[in-house]
Order: sequence, then structure tokens, then C-alpha cells
Amino acid sequence: MSGNIRLLSDTLAAVRAEGRSALIAYLPAGFPTVDGGIDAIKAAFDGGADIVEVGLPYSDPVLDGPVIQTADDIALKGGVKIKDVMRTVREAHEATGKPVLIMTYWNPIDRYGVERFTAELAEAGGAGCILPDLPVQESALWREHAEKHGLATVFVVAPSSLDERLAKITAVGSGFVYAASLMGVTGTRASVGSAAADLVRRTRATTDLPVCVGLGVSNAEQAAEVAAFADGVIVGSAFVKCMLDAEDETAGLTAVRELAADLARGVRNA
Repeated sequence: MSGNIRLLSDTLAAVRAEGRSALIAYLPAGFPTVDGGIDAIKAAFDGGADIVEVGLPYSDPVLDGPVIQTADDIALKGGVKIKDVMRTVREAHEATGKPVLIMTYWNPIDRYGVERFTAELAEAGGAGCILPDLPVQESALWREHAEKHGLATVFVVAPSSLDERLAKITAVGSGFVYAASLMGVTGTRASVGSAAADLVRRTRATTDLPVCVGLGVSNAEQAAEVAAFADGVIVGSAFVKCMLDAEDETAGLTAVRELAADLARGVRNA
């Protein structure tokens, strides 16, 4: 194992040794600005996040709900480019020494060039990529370059995934497995639902990789609920909403930091 995938794996192992789940925050690059997005990620780490996913804003986000779509639209209208996403990863990682991944749909990588994207991500200190719409059977080229540069390839599984499909996905993934807690798009919800625990159980039957759960978690109680059965708790829309709802950027950063602290208490109290 090489590159920052080792940092990611070591972080997840250290968290497990503490007897708790990891807190994984998601924030899009370029929102509300490139600098503001970097500051928001630092605030999430300051509050207690163990790992951060940097979203690569995309014009047709099939998995993202209205909150993240709104933030992506602001970032895209602000002119965010892939070089800005790489800068976000670099500065967030260098400032904290913690694992930073990119979450992106496949089309931007395909257009940018797989070799160029993986080389630049590794050079920026990135730990890997979460690829929600890349089919495993079409992932060989990506995985070849990701492995060459020491990057994790995190695939997404869903409650609808059959056991045979889960085994195929986890056999070629690395870093961790992203388990979508429910069918649908991202967004905060009143309840995370019972399907997530069953999905984690079925996924663990196929792999030793950590299984981290996302979609729907927005407060400490839900974080504790998920942390009781998952290796990581992924929170996105709630962090983005902090920035969207704030009267100014400073207030937004304070809200992000406080939410991270609240969620961190939740995963530690599970």
C-alpha cells in the first residue's frame, strides 16, 4: 500500500482501535468560493471530522439532492475548475495532515483524462476517489491508474444491491465501501432507516474493508444510531446547509465547526 491510501486506511484503523466510527464530512469545492470552500473543510476538521470528501461540482448530479445541487450550481457559476478542486484537496490536506478524498461523477474524469486526474490528485496529497456512477465492470482503466498512484477507489453500494453484486464491488474496491443508507438522493432526513444496518451486515460478509454509511444523517442522534453498526458516518447535506443558511461566510464556518463537533460527540457516544 502506498500514497495517501495508507493514511486513509491508518485513520480508519486508528478510529476502530478507539472503539468508535469515523466521522466523514462532505463539502463541495468552490462553494461558496474556492477559498471559502477550503476554509469550510478546515472548519469541519477543526470540529472533529476524521476524513473529508471534497465534492467535484457537476452539472448533472444524479445522486445529489437539492441542497448539494444548489451549492454545486453556485460553485459552477463561480467558475470552479478541476484545478481548483485539486487546490482544495492540497490545501485542506496540508493544513490538517488528514485524509481528503474527491467525490465525483465519472464524466469529468473521463473528459479530463484518467492518467492526468489520478496523477494530479496524488500529487495534491489526495487519498482517493469516491465514484458513485462508475460501474465496476467498466472501472479497470481507473483502477489501473489509481493503484499506480496509490489512490483508493471507493465504490457505492445500495440497499438494492444483491449479495452477488456486493461481492463483485467489494472485491475490487479499496479504502472503504460507501453504503448508501437508502434509495434516493442525498439530503437530511428525520430517520436514517433500518435498511442501512442490513446493508452493512451484508457488505461486511463480502469484505474486510471498512463500511461507511451516508445519505440522511444530519444530527448527533442519527450519527450515534449509524455509528452503532457502521465503521464510518458520512454527512454531507447538513454541512452544506450550514453554509447556505448562514448570514455570512464567517457565520457559516462557525456553524460547520459546531455541527462537526456535535456529530463527533455522536459517533463517540454510540
